[in-house]
Amino acid sequence: MYIRALLASGILALSACGAPTADDIRPLRQNIVFDANEVAQDLSQAIQYRTISSAFDPRASWEEFEGFRAFLARRFPRMHAALDPQDLGDGQLLFTWAGSNEDAQPIVLLAHQDVVPIEPGTEDQWSYPPFDGTIADGFVWGRGTLDMKGHLIALLHAVERHLENGTQPERTIYISLGPDEEVGGAGARRAAQYLADRGQQAWFALDEGGLTVLDSPMTNAPAAMIGVAEKGYMTVTVTARARGGHSSTPPRATAISLLAQAINAIEQDPFEHSLNDGPTRAMLQAMAPEMEGIAGFAAANNGIFGPMIRGQLMEEDAARALIGTTIAPTIIEGGVKDNVLPQEATAHINLRLHPRDTVESALAHLRASVRHLDGITIETDQWASNAPPVADFEGPAWQLIAGAASGQAEPGTPMVPFMVTGATDVRAFADTADNLYRYSPARAVMADVARIHGDDERIAVEDLARMSGFFYTVIAEASAAGE
Repeated sequence: MYIRALLASGILALSACGAPTADDIRPLRQNIVFDANEVAQDLSQAIQYRTISSAFDPRASWEEFEGFRAFLARRFPRMHAALDPQDLGDGQLLFTWAGSNEDAQPIVLLAHQDVVPIEPGTEDQWSYPPFDGTIADGFVWGRGTLDMKGHLIALLHAVERHLENGTQPERTIYISLGPDEEVGGAGARRAAQYLADRGQQAWFALDEGGLTVLDSPMTNAPAAMIGVAEKGYMTVTVTARARGGHSSTPPRATAISLLAQAINAIEQDPFEHSLNDGPTRAMLQAMAPEMEGIAGFAAANNGIFGPMIRGQLMEEDAARALIGTTIAPTIIEGGVKDNVLPQEATAHINLRLHPRDTVESALAHLRASVRHLDGITIETDQWASNAPPVADFEGPAWQLIAGAASGQAEPGTPMVPFMVTGATDVRAFADTADNLYRYSPARAVMADVARIHGDDERIAVEDLARMSGFFYTVIAEASAAGE
């Protein structure tokens, strides 16, 4: 049960032996105060733009996106005037805050403009209309408050304040505002290519992905979860082809039944799930001193107790996802009429790739799973990406990010490096940044974390000032060229 309690949130620490503890992090905080109500009012207006991206049409909801970007230009005039904003295509904005030292590595700060839609028929399940940006009960309510317009607005407030105060960074700071993170992040890839074309290699890039959980299931206390890794992303299209015709004389296997067999074969041939090849063994070893009795003994000796620990991890969806590549059929299509045999049926299966697997090896694994079935093909769909490298969680970049997070947190809050199981825009910078971090400086209980992409998404008003303070500190500390 101790493993279940540890992993109930889907948050798994990546701590390794010798990794820094809370006592090793020096809190960093600039003496700047932000008005939480002012930031909340701006976020409220931002929520009212229904910037819903589409995987099939980058110009979907274009008027909403254009209105949102015009609002940002009006509300944050200094950064739009001074930081050379460029549209790299389809609304991907990249701001360049030129540093005075051309030899210093730049940094990249990311946010995304788009949000996911509201599931039709669920609007009445919201306490307040999802696109009204209502401020009530100490929260801003609406789609995108946590994911991630709160992050975006807080970041821009920090940048605007720095410009107001006359800050001149030594190192160049890029600010990337993507239009399509929720549907693949093509904009972020364009921003990363922009850096690559200019021979720029960033010291670090910082995006969303973690936050401060106020009631961590590991300790029932606050923990700042700073993502230092994430899984790879891959979607495949499984296509089944068979004879068409009248449904009154079907073949032994129709396209749809053949597709069902293929899906079943794929799910019955899972990828390796183990404590090997990833951070799990080191995490257990590092956490062992904090565990009591047999739990601590087993964690400290996970080489011996590995099979038992793996068995417990496999019982939990979130834990299982962190020790292997996952298989999730998400879309199925086929047929046009109830008495017509379809000649083709397709399924889309989403995989989140563990670092031990690659796009190429995963595709080969899936094809091997269905090689006994005639009429089945499997191809990658849209884009795919391997798991990016794990960021440093001991050195200066980590100390800066964790220190800024600690400076806004309650005393004693641990700064925990962990792996994000979802996908973020920052993965696009795997080849153009030395370190990729994922942390949105919001605070939330686990019940609020569950609201992301769900009903009643919200963010605490008081947290918005903390978030702006975090970004202000990151910019101030990173502005100096010394690393």
